[in-house]
Amino acid sequence: MALKKIINRPEDFVDEVTESLLMAHPDRLRAATDDRRALVRADAPVQGRVGIVTGGGSGHLPLFLGYVGQGLATGVAVGNVFSSPSAEQIAAATRASHGGAGVLYLYGNYGGDVYNFDLAGDVVAAEGVETATVLGTDDVLSAPRGKEDTRRGVAGLFFAYKTAGAAAERGEDLEKVRSVAQRTVDVTRTMGVGLSPTILPAAGEPTFTLDEGEMEVGIGIHGEPGSHRGPLETADQITDRFLTEILGELEPEAGDRVAVLVNGLGSTPLEELYLIYRRVHQVLGERGVVIHRRYVGEFATSLEMAGASVSVLLLDDELAELIDEPAASPFFGQGNTPAPRARTEETGTSGAETGTGSAPAARRTGTASALRGTLIATMERLPSHAEELRLLDSRLGDGDLGITVSSGASAVREALLALPEDAHHADVLRATATAFAAANPSTFAALTGAGLLAAAAESEELPSVSVHDAARLTAAVSRRVRERGGAEPGDKTFVDGLLLVEEALTGARDPMVAARDAASAAGRAVEETSALTSAKGRAAWVGERGAGERDPGSVALLRFLEELRDVLL
Repeated sequence: MALKKIINRPEDFVDEVTESLLMAHPDRLRAATDDRRALVRADAPVQGRVGIVTGGGSGHLPLFLGYVGQGLATGVAVGNVFSSPSAEQIAAATRASHGGAGVLYLYGNYGGDVYNFDLAGDVVAAEGVETATVLGTDDVLSAPRGKEDTRRGVAGLFFAYKTAGAAAERGEDLEKVRSVAQRTVDVTRTMGVGLSPTILPAAGEPTFTLDEGEMEVGIGIHGEPGSHRGPLETADQITDRFLTEILGELEPEAGDRVAVLVNGLGSTPLEELYLIYRRVHQVLGERGVVIHRRYVGEFATSLEMAGASVSVLLLDDELAELIDEPAASPFFGQGNTPAPRARTEETGTSGAETGTGSAPAARRTGTASALRGTLIATMERLPSHAEELRLLDSRLGDGDLGITVSSGASAVREALLALPEDAHHADVLRATATAFAAANPSTFAALTGAGLLAAAAESEELPSVSVHDAARLTAAVSRRVRERGGAEPGDKTFVDGLLLVEEALTGARDPMVAARDAASAAGRAVEETSALTSAKGRAAWVGERGAGERDPGSVALLRFLEELRDVLL
């Protein structure tokens, strides 16, 4: 399929879109960072109100950044097309949205997004910002009953923005706003159909293929496979498929109220969407179910994908009140919501109150940081292993570990060079964590960043760090990585290496001996687990074919410790 898009350079697509939106809607939106990848409503932060931050990959407008506004989300982190935003971008949006009452993270249930939002939560927690999380999980066919919490978030996320945003606008506290969002997610169901693929600007290739006259029911907004592929059916037949699944789970009774959303995926005419709504209206009417609110149009797209989805929210009295509240963003309006007064220097706010996305400045100790100097030297050497890691990862994963480690190491070095020479050790670790995770927002980078942030928090009250604290800090890294990634010893991940390194460092007294022992322990973990079958991540998909291969993440840990050892020696 030929690439036909009205764009400039594909690599500039996302940045030019955010720039365009800021130009077109200065009364509604402002950038919280220089790169315009963290955006907030023009009057953010709203003091005394809970902030709501969302985010995800680009290519789904209005989803994510289109719902930043009054009575909706406060801020958004913007990723590349179909790619998660980085933890750094999410943290920036969080700072700029925080009005003193905490921040709710509300976004779709996708692995990369979860890792990076969790990591951002760790980052801002160290700055005193309380966060809570609710994941959109409305895609009925993406997981069976009993596993609802593993489902994808799609167009039904709109309802959660609407109800949670209204609760925040009313002045409810963080726990109440979280509860409203979660209740909304729990009673929202969505099902969709795809008729043609989307084409990524940078790749120029369709995300999936369909034969002429064919449809795919249950397809995801990134082109994830659905549950049925067959000849195109009529609007009524497709809608009946949707409602059989949706109503079968929600089980509305006569007299119950619902909100209905009929959504186009990018290139479906409104006329066709209204035909779908017609059938929804008929079926619900026959059941005696009252349609309290209806929305028809594009609410969550996939670039130019042809297709549609139906979302249904089962309302109670409180959710009905919240869904009725006014709201306004560049892409959505309901009720009377005048444009907010944008924050400027003239408003009298300054520092954290201006809603800047910048991280706090590093603390200074008056003594040169040996940790900073050692890490700078180590990071300079680490990119030399990029090709080895790429080749290893291409056999067990998607081949991105080489660039993840090399770009992450370079980003860490730059971040540490920007710190004062006497930066506090916890700030050194924190800067290392955020720079590595932000450089290439992959699962490995997010888990590594999360572990290092845990080590930073563990070291916070220590007057200094030395070899005596190495085992304690390694244990903090290991615990957090296991919490976030779910890996256990023997799963053939870099957790196996971390546990052996922690053991080797216990009771360490001499830095040189400790460095040698740590590298030796990591090497032992690589060799001892190579015969195993991977149980986590993409490597698990390879199955038995992965037995005999060295785990790429474990090798990355080994190469880091070897370079650290050589720097110290």
